[in-house]
Amino acid sequence: MDPTDLARIQFATTSIYHFVFVPITIGLAFLVAVLHTKWYRSGKEDHKRLTRFFGHLLLINIAVGVVTGLVQEFQFGTNWSAYSRFVGDVFGAPLAMEGLAAFFLESTFVGLWVFGWNVLPRRVHLATIWLVAVGASLSAAFIMAANSWMQHPVGYTTNAQTGRPELSSIGDLFTNPVFVWGYIHVLLASLLTGAVLMLAVSAWQLRRRENSGLFRGSAKLAIIVLLPVSVLALGVGSHLGVVEAEYQPMKISAAEAQWETCQPCSFSLFQIRGGRNDETPTQLLEVPHLLSVLATGTWNGQVEGLNELQAADVQQYGEGNYVPNVFVQYWSMRVMAYLGSLLVLIGVWGAWLLYRRKLTQSRLFLAVATWAVLAPVLMNTAGWMLTENGRQPWLVQGLMKTADGVSTSVSTTELAISLAALVVVYLLLGIAYVFLMLRYARRGLELDHAEEEPGRDPRTPAITY
Repeated sequence: MDPTDLARIQFATTSIYHFVFVPITIGLAFLVAVLHTKWYRSGKEDHKRLTRFFGHLLLINIAVGVVTGLVQEFQFGTNWSAYSRFVGDVFGAPLAMEGLAAFFLESTFVGLWVFGWNVLPRRVHLATIWLVAVGASLSAAFIMAANSWMQHPVGYTTNAQTGRPELSSIGDLFTNPVFVWGYIHVLLASLLTGAVLMLAVSAWQLRRRENSGLFRGSAKLAIIVLLPVSVLALGVGSHLGVVEAEYQPMKISAAEAQWETCQPCSFSLFQIRGGRNDETPTQLLEVPHLLSVLATGTWNGQVEGLNELQAADVQQYGEGNYVPNVFVQYWSMRVMAYLGSLLVLIGVWGAWLLYRRKLTQSRLFLAVATWAVLAPVLMNTAGWMLTENGRQPWLVQGLMKTADGVSTSVSTTELAISLAALVVVYLLLGIAYVFLMLRYARRGLELDHAEEEPGRDPRTPAITY
C-alpha cells in the first residue's frame, strides 16, 4: 500500500471508532436530562437513582468519546497536512467554535452535574444536565458544518495568490442544505441510538424481574422516543438522499449501483455480485419507481448512471476514476435503511405492548430489545461510510482530491506503525468500554454509600461520583 491508502485506513479506523460514541452521547444526554427532570418534578428517590444509573452509562461514553475525538484531530496535522493547509481558512471558524464554545460547555457542565448532587440547588443542578445535552448537540453541529462543506463547498472565495479557499460567509456555511438536513438526520439518529440503548438496558433488567416498576418507566420513555424518532429519521434520511443527489449525484448512483441512466428507476432490495468492475449484477426483488422517489423525490424521476457521470467528470476535471467503491456504497445504504426499518418495527411492537399493558410479560420482546442495542451502532457506522466513501476520490468535492491531501513527509513505515499502534490501543479501549458498560448496566439500582450512612449530612459533597 502507498501512504495515501494507509492514511485513509488510519483515519477511517479512528473516525468509525469515534462515531460509535457520538450518537450514544448525544441521545443518552437528552434522555438522562428527561429522567432528571422527572426526578426534579416528583422528588422521588427512586427517580433519582434511575437518573444516576443511566448517568453512569452516559459518563463512560463521554470519556471514551473525548479521547478518541482528540486522536482524530491530531491526524489532520500529521497525516493530512496538505489538506489542513488547503482548508484551514474555512475549517478554522467552525472547529474553533466547537472547541471554544460547545466542547467547553459540555465538559464544564458535565463536571458540575457529576459533583453537584446534594451540593447545587436542585434547579441549577437540573440545568447543568440540559446544558450538557445542548453542548453535545452543538459540538455535532460545528463538526457537521465543516464536514458538509467538504461535501458541498459554499460561502467561500478562492485566494488568487495561494489558490486556497477562504471563508467569506459564515451564514452560507450554516445554511448549506447538505448541513441542514444532514445535521437533523444526525440528531434524530442520536436520539434513536440513545433510546435503543436505554430500552436494551431496561429490557435486560426487566428480564431479571428486579426493580421492574422503575425500569418499566425507563423502557416506556425509550419506546415513546424511539417510535416517532425512527420514523422521522427514515423520512429525513430519504430527503437527504434527494439533496445529495443534486450536489453529489455520483454518491447516490453508486449507492444504487446504477451504471446506466434510467427513467423511471427501480430500487433493488438485494443483488448478487456488483462492484467497480461488474456493471451487470443479478438484482433481486426490485421495487418499481422507488429509486426515482428516493433520488429525485418524484415518481418518474431520472437518475444519471455512473458511466455518464464518470464521462462528465473526466471532461470537467481531467482524466481519472471518479466512481467510488460501489460495493461499499450499495451495502452501506442497505444496512442503514434496513436496520432503521427494523427499529421502526421494534418501536411499533413495544408501543403495542405498552398499550396492552403487557410490556413486562413479553419475554420475546424483552430479549429482542436487549440485542437490538447492536442495530443503531451498525446503522450509524454504515451511514457514516455511505457519506464519506461516496465522496471519493474527493477530499473536498470538486476542489481537492484525496491523493493530494496526504502529508508528503510521513513515510509508509511510519503510517504502518502508527496504524498498528492505534488498532491495538483502540482494541484495548474497546474491551475496557464494553466491560464498564456491561458492569454498570447489569448492577441494578443500588443505593449510594452516602445515602446508606445514617446521620450523614446530605449537604456534604461526595468526593467520588
